[in-house]
Amino acid sequence: MLKLLKLEYYKNLNYKPFKVFSILYFAILIALLFIGLVDLNVFGATINLKEEGIYNFPEIWNFTTWIVALLKIFLGLIIVFSISQEFTNRMFKQNTIDGLSRKEFINSKLLTITIFSAVSTLIVLIITMFLGYQYSKVTDPSKMYAEVYLIGNYFVKLFAFFSFLMFLSVLLRKSMFVFLGFFVYWVVEKILIGIETLPKLSGMQAEQKKAVLENDFFITNFLPLESMSNLIPNPLMRLNMIQGMGVKYTAHYPTESMIATIIWTIVFIGASYWILRKRDW
Repeated sequence: MLKLLKLEYYKNLNYKPFKVFSILYFAILIALLFIGLVDLNVFGATINLKEEGIYNFPEIWNFTTWIVALLKIFLGLIIVFSISQEFTNRMFKQNTIDGLSRKEFINSKLLTITIFSAVSTLIVLIITMFLGYQYSKVTDPSKMYAEVYLIGNYFVKLFAFFSFLMFLSVLLRKSMFVFLGFFVYWVVEKILIGIETLPKLSGMQAEQKKAVLENDFFITNFLPLESMSNLIPNPLMRLNMIQGMGVKYTAHYPTESMIATIIWTIVFIGASYWILRKRDW
């Protein structure tokens, strides 16, 4: 493992986009977690998210993980560039000539993905705890950590998403094709979700739609990106202004989405290794 870690370090050390995007990502991630301390002007109205309860326990676990998860595509750029350059610069072929096996290649990329996911998760955990202890109006220990599992879900979400991008990078090799392929798949998945859900939701009120989406069985919930998305629910319904309208929110663990995400992650990793073995590079 130490050998693979050193190999990845030296490869990426001289790759400027890797360093630049990494620094930008973590800088933006940290800044985004403090967004609640700034007054936002939305359609002429001033909104302070701290006053809306985003830093209150246990909601803070939902808000912080959901907000920073929006940046995952930004970090995904780093993963795609890192893997794609292996093929465009013929580094992969040279490494295999030098004795690096295909399994070790995949393991080296998984090691990079794991480190990025773990560091990002650790930063989110530390800053969330700091903001929660600093600004939360809830001090009951039983409530403070009621939804801390979302930190674990955040790690799984990142790792699964980056594994998907690794698979696309190995399959398509060129970064431009990877991003195009990802966009096309994202659109196709959204269309499939719309085809399945819209007929059931037509003519319903907002509260009824929410109940149907939460309780009805949808096959599209098990698609890769959708299952990853469902690991961390949208927290906007938990804002004080929304709750003041009588909207009820019930937190529950997304067991089915977690199982689906783990299965897809295994599929992406396995498929990446299979492609490397079968292709004549």
